[in-house]
Amino acid sequence: MSLPPYTSKLSPDDAAHFLRRTAFGAADAQIRALVGKDARAVAVAALNFETQPTQAAPPNPYDASSGVTPGAMLKLLRAAWLHELMYSPHPLREKLALTWSNHFVVGTDKVKNLSALNAYLGLLRKHAATPSFERFTLQIAQTPAMLHYLDNDRNKKGKPNENFSRELMELFTLGIGSPSKPNYTEQDVREGARALTGWNLEGGRGNVKDTYLAPVQASYAPKQHDDGPKTYLGKSGKLTFEDVIGIAAAHPQTAVFVCRKLHRAFVADTPDEQAVAGSAETFLRTGGNVGAVLEELLSSAAFYAPRNRAALIRGPVEYVVGAVRTLGQPALTVKQMLNLTQTTTRLGQTLLQPDTVKGWDGGRAWINDSTLLTRMQVAAALSLGNAAPRLDTPPSDLALFGRKNSPVQAALKGLSPQQRLYLALISPEFQLA
Repeated sequence: MSLPPYTSKLSPDDAAHFLRRTAFGAADAQIRALVGKDARAVAVAALNFETQPTQAAPPNPYDASSGVTPGAMLKLLRAAWLHELMYSPHPLREKLALTWSNHFVVGTDKVKNLSALNAYLGLLRKHAATPSFERFTLQIAQTPAMLHYLDNDRNKKGKPNENFSRELMELFTLGIGSPSKPNYTEQDVREGARALTGWNLEGGRGNVKDTYLAPVQASYAPKQHDDGPKTYLGKSGKLTFEDVIGIAAAHPQTAVFVCRKLHRAFVADTPDEQAVAGSAETFLRTGGNVGAVLEELLSSAAFYAPRNRAALIRGPVEYVVGAVRTLGQPALTVKQMLNLTQTTTRLGQTLLQPDTVKGWDGGRAWINDSTLLTRMQVAAALSLGNAAPRLDTPPSDLALFGRKNSPVQAALKGLSPQQRLYLALISPEFQLA
């Protein structure tokens, strides 16, 4: 049973809701441009990352290769990504890249090579709405960043390393299952590790201070691969790296696990399992076509249901990016951008470095006394004082709150535009998407 579609033409509130979820937020003109359109057509257009923008995005001034230390390189790389999140003409691609970075996790606490990180980020964007989840998983698994992060570059015939084999099933495909009905066994982990042997890295080895800018690539050494017979998730034979990825990606539980992640990103922190099952059916029917799943999900009645509006707590990056996009994407100085990059870390989210291999927990975990105070400081920096961006027109209530008639409106009457904007940005209504 696929997801039932949303059949109404988009109202202003519908359009604002769509852009808060898929573009982090938007200015009034961008919202109005979607009003009256068909929900499916809007979703299809947002997922078309090949279209040329009507207005060129500002050039990205952050060159990570100019970083004189590994730490400086990482700061510039994060600023470069934050710039794309704020100004890219394809915000849904960047939103999906951020979502996948919390699924196929790689952390810069361990991976500090620019070549490896650029290749990883490139794949997150390339496969943002991938037609083949299996191909996406395979290509990510063979990136230098993932090989190094989960130690599969040390996985050799006769000396298997099970780290990547375990996380492939637990975090990237099937999910762990329940204690009474696990989705895989320890024997599957061991057999998978054997099949995943033989991959290594060329370049980028040695002291990170000397190699952080060195080119690095993955390589395959057939003599280090265990080519003996194996049984993995019920399939037997002389299984290879590609076989194991294909078996795991095609498993029915993978459809449920991945679609639940997509529902958490776009619909609700606690998704409706019947709706997840509908998306999982589409995933299986299309052979793991994530783009087809997203096209259906983002034009579904479930996505537009009243209970699912203002149902997601904006994470630190989404809060900062959402504020800038809602303000109309004003230009920020290099200093402001670098400060905001560091601020997302203070808020609990460092780009390219989730808390653990399972990613950021999200939801209510984003909010505590300290992070609320920091969000207030972000709002002040973007609305008050001499350094705040100068706006030709302040954003409307529709852009700020996702609805034309918000209960917050009455509380903001009589205030200056700057005061009004500050209070809007710290309101619960803005911090929910």
